[in-house]
Amino acid sequence: MARKTEVQDAETAGSKSARTRKRLLDAAAVVLARRGYAGTRLSDIAEEAHVQAPAIYYYYPSREDLIEEVMHVGAAAMYSHLRDAMDALPPGAPPHTRIAAAVEAHLRNELELSDYARAIIRNGNQLPEVVGKRARAQITAYNDIWRGLIADLAEAGQLRDGLDASVARMLVLGALNWAAEWFDPERGSLEEAISTAQSMVLYALRP
Repeated sequence: MARKTEVQDAETAGSKSARTRKRLLDAAAVVLARRGYAGTRLSDIAEEAHVQAPAIYYYYPSREDLIEEVMHVGAAAMYSHLRDAMDALPPGAPPHTRIAAAVEAHLRNELELSDYARAIIRNGNQLPEVVGKRARAQITAYNDIWRGLIADLAEAGQLRDGLDASVARMLVLGALNWAAEWFDPERGSLEEAISTAQSMVLYALRP
């Protein structure tokens, strides 16, 4: 049986390793959001994480393995954030209220809360198949929530006649994603951006 100090040493080492892995993931998310997939170098990630670049290989065999993990973790977190926002609404909340909440959840996560969300939004379409496979499964689940929101709006008779629900969903998400490129908190508040987006999205979708 291992002595108590040996167990504690093992637990401390494991905890330190987990913290370092998280620091590397967080740093990679920052660099990916800033520089994009093609411009992300391990040396930049190491500098952001305050580690020596060769140390990264202790945790991840390659640049692609690290980026793949970031994208998977980020996409899963985006899905959970939106799901939690929907679950926090009162039971029976009308479709337009749910869509307004989804708009806020998306923009707040993208622009305020998560470098991972920005990394996903800016790089999701740039990744090789093997790097983006797990993330795309989570992104599909995320899109399915939006698909359901617009379907509910249509079922309630509140979707504008002549709109293709699939096209409408992609246009809404495309517009929300683009906010990562232009939003500047020094030129306008996030609350104003969210309120404006909610108004425009609902005006465009409803009769």
